[in-house]
Amino acid sequence: MSKANERDLIVALDIGTSKVAVIIGEVLPDGDLSIVGLSSQRSRGMEKGGVNDLDSVVKSVQRALDEAELMADCQVTSVNLSISGKHIACQNEKGMVSINDEEVTQYDVDNVIHTARSVKISDERRILHVMPQEYSIDVQEGIKSPIGMSGMRMEAQVHMVTCASDMAKNIEKCVERCGLKVDELVFSAIASSYSVLTDDEKDLGVCLVDMGGGTMDLAVYTNGSLRHCAVIPVAGSQVTSDIAKIFRTPLSHAENIKVQHACALSQLVGQEDNIEVPSVGGRPTRTMSRHTLAEVVEPRYQELYELILQELKSAGYDEQISAGIVFTGGTSKIEGAVEFAEACFGMPVRLATPLPVKGLNDYIQDPSYATGIGLLKFGSIMRAKAREEGAKHTSVGFFTRIQNWIKGEL
Repeated sequence: MSKANERDLIVALDIGTSKVAVIIGEVLPDGDLSIVGLSSQRSRGMEKGGVNDLDSVVKSVQRALDEAELMADCQVTSVNLSISGKHIACQNEKGMVSINDEEVTQYDVDNVIHTARSVKISDERRILHVMPQEYSIDVQEGIKSPIGMSGMRMEAQVHMVTCASDMAKNIEKCVERCGLKVDELVFSAIASSYSVLTDDEKDLGVCLVDMGGGTMDLAVYTNGSLRHCAVIPVAGSQVTSDIAKIFRTPLSHAENIKVQHACALSQLVGQEDNIEVPSVGGRPTRTMSRHTLAEVVEPRYQELYELILQELKSAGYDEQISAGIVFTGGTSKIEGAVEFAEACFGMPVRLATPLPVKGLNDYIQDPSYATGIGLLKFGSIMRAKAREEGAKHTSVGFFTRIQNWIKGEL
């Protein structure tokens, strides 16, 4: 069994409320990703994106990890980890610097972003992401890539995503208990956007909604840049709970009924369709109308959609997303969810699966794997940037040594 660092492997770990997914991707010589191992296990010990039973989470992660390692024939040492929960917050900030050599260099860009992120945040919070939106040089605004341009002063607008330090430490601790280290900690909606959104959608304006078991994670893009993030702490588990109560069936069976038979729009279901519903305590199963199930599920989905619309309106982006809404995540998969959403939002809605990759692509063509594939793509980009920076530092160091040697000789 080879170690992950012997092959160019990137590992994604998505610890959700309802499932734990491990996806192992290999970066090919041409830079493409190939999926070489994956596993999805039932999640225990998580609630609404937060850890409430550390030992149970560790066991769930270890099971998924063992299975994925076996499939990929490797030993995982580090992962890119997703994070969610209502503690996630965002803010838009600005930074300004003078341009040193009258021409913008990478140093100036790094410096202005550092200035923008230097805003004071409370000790209880941690910065997760600082995503550049656009730059201004003197009087010219809306610049996407300022390197090489001339000017005296540069300003950057960035989107900053923060999380509660304790919540981040708890989920990282689950990973460390499995003998792993965390390479990147990524907000799950941002991760999902890397795997399902197109550049055209980001340019036009789009809202990604990752509908999981415990949370709905939102990321809004306009003019090609991230503008707003949010977490709504209500999602698929609420629907499952209502099915369990109204049909008087155990939660595990209620989840199966939701996945296999539920419809978010009751008018799509015929009155004659029936389903078998397991009872509690060894009682015999009952036959129930599928239309009745849809009548239970539809109001729950309407409430979820109203919460999304309320968040968009309060953030001021409900009129700016011309490309509409992109749903992903396990709770978005049920029949009628897209049709009902289009009626509720009055805009285009699509259900997204991860954009194609190489290797075990057929196995991950499911909305529930959007975050995991996004973590791989995010990690791949960060790794490429780190290598580029390392190469620059190496070449700079080499030329500095040459200059010093020349000076010493003269």
